[in-house]
Amino acid sequence: MKKFILIFSILLGSMTLPAQINTERVMMIGRNALYFEDYVLAIQYFNQVINAKPYLADAYYYRAVAKFMLDDFKGAEDDCTLCLERNPYWTAAYQLRGAARQNQEKYELAATDYQRSLEFYPEDQLTLVNMGIVNIQMKHYDTAGKFFEVLLKKFPDYVPGYLTRAQMYLETKDTAKALADYNKAIEIDPYMAQSFSARGLLYFQLKDYNKALADLDEAIRLDPYNQGNYINRGLVKYNLNDLRGAMADYDRVIETDPNNLIARFNRGLLRAQVADNNRAIEDFNKVLELEPDNTIAVLNRAMLYIEINNYQAALADLNIVLEKHPDFFQGYYTRSELKRRMGDLKGAENDFYIARNEQEKLQKDLDRVDSNKPKDELAQKQTRETSDNDIEKFNLLVVADKESEQKERYKNQSRGKVQNMNTRVELEPKFVLTYYEKSYEVQRPVYFSKELDQANRELGLAWKLRITNNESALNEQQIQSHFRSINNYSKQIEQHPENASFYFGRAMDYMLVQDYANALQDINKSIDLNPNLMLSYFARAVVRSKQLEFDPELKQTKPESSDSPLDIQLPSRNEPITAQNLPKLPEVSIQKIEYDAILKDYETIIDMNPDFYFAYYNRAEIFSIEKDYRAAINDYTEAIKREPNFAEAYFNRGLARLSIGETRQGLDDLRKAGELGIVQAYSIIKRMQ
Repeated sequence: MKKFILIFSILLGSMTLPAQINTERVMMIGRNALYFEDYVLAIQYFNQVINAKPYLADAYYYRAVAKFMLDDFKGAEDDCTLCLERNPYWTAAYQLRGAARQNQEKYELAATDYQRSLEFYPEDQLTLVNMGIVNIQMKHYDTAGKFFEVLLKKFPDYVPGYLTRAQMYLETKDTAKALADYNKAIEIDPYMAQSFSARGLLYFQLKDYNKALADLDEAIRLDPYNQGNYINRGLVKYNLNDLRGAMADYDRVIETDPNNLIARFNRGLLRAQVADNNRAIEDFNKVLELEPDNTIAVLNRAMLYIEINNYQAALADLNIVLEKHPDFFQGYYTRSELKRRMGDLKGAENDFYIARNEQEKLQKDLDRVDSNKPKDELAQKQTRETSDNDIEKFNLLVVADKESEQKERYKNQSRGKVQNMNTRVELEPKFVLTYYEKSYEVQRPVYFSKELDQANRELGLAWKLRITNNESALNEQQIQSHFRSINNYSKQIEQHPENASFYFGRAMDYMLVQDYANALQDINKSIDLNPNLMLSYFARAVVRSKQLEFDPELKQTKPESSDSPLDIQLPSRNEPITAQNLPKLPEVSIQKIEYDAILKDYETIIDMNPDFYFAYYNRAEIFSIEKDYRAAINDYTEAIKREPNFAEAYFNRGLARLSIGETRQGLDDLRKAGELGIVQAYSIIKRMQ
């Protein structure tokens, strides 16, 4: 119900922006970006307006819309509040804040916002629908019914009202009234595919499969691109014993979207039923490639491995399942039989006794269930929802729900609903000294360093120094240029052996061509000759970090199983966050002594210039690697004090806070990082919310 909130018409609410042509132009570009679903880019434009004219309500509202579409509901709520502080009569902001609060399960506050909006426009269709939905979520069905009654009395042809009220009737188990509302919606508008989809799914639940098939056929005719309808029609055909037709529907989905988890899973089950075991395994392999923690797919693959006599692979899969589900007695029985076939009689006997004990415990639990409730309830269910991870339902086909239909429209990783990307959780990289920088696809703040500006003037290097955490790899021409530069510096050093700038310049060349030993030697000489050049210490810390990262001998000290120093394990999409499953950073066994020299350089820099925020940021990365997260948080905080728009510091501090269980503060930092242009923050926010 949460995802059914109707907010699409909010974008229609707008007000005239006060004068100044540049601000108007930036606002227009930002709203264009919103229209084309470039939400992250839109935020960057609205940030510019807010920085220039923080008293205008418009930019806060439209930035809230972008954040809402990225599932940053807390950020959207906060921006709506800022908008309403500047203009308490902005009705659309009440509607949007209500929707944002509703998605955070702040139902009472959401209802208050919707009520405030209705005071301005008592007949607003969108707000009346949302008032009905929020009351359904609070289980206030009578109140919800009254809002729908008012809505449909004023607007008797408003199809979304009937569809939403039908959902309420389904929650109260009144399928007759729900069916009547679906019929009315179709009578009013026989060209809306959503109405046929919803009624078809209801007929399916009522086991009236022929009517369900007819409705889903019509829904597909009206909207041939909705994959959920093909998936659900496949279920209907399966129940009509039309396995070939069901398989064809899943094939159709996979042809257009090879990564559709539901279609892959269901097709794998159907292939298993017709003994097409090897191709069924291929489908489950794909499911696990996309969703490695899907133990239901692992169990099904294990059963198929047994069928093709691949006992070792089956045993490995069963071990994974039983580690995650230690009370799954059927799994122990299966593994017991498998071990018996493999000749491990002792292991088979042990699993058999565990299975029997777990089964007896389950039976005792069932005996406590109300005697009027069927004890074979699971057996009566023919499907499971996408979000249902009950291992007991491993052999049930999956029905498509609204969230499962969500997919990215763009290959571009910074456009559209970037929160749906399967983002790996890792730190933003350290800042380095270089001549080459890649451009970001989404604009981030530009950081000014007077020390860098001064060094560029005083050192007289052939290229302009940059401090960035997005350095660009050198092409062949650039590499050759730096080899020539090394030769030139070598000749100059022969003539002027006391010139620190020459050693510094040659050290930069050596570092860029990845000759870290010579780079370190030259930068040490530069520091000996001129110990007051602060950037030399920063360059040495960077060289040592790169040497530690890339040197084959030093790299052996890192765990082979970890590709990055930070890899937070987030709960799965549908797993609630509890004290037991708070995100934790992995164990990283790297000898602390290897970082002592680097830390000493950063400490020297901070002593020389306490406002050089890049030193705090890079030092915090080392603290994170060493699992001293509170020290890392302190350093990121110091960096942010000196550069309030330090996007990367907000992002990394957010991850560090999540790793020690400070979820609220961590999410606030990630929201700020996303607002400043770090796209992957929204994926993590969605998972953690």
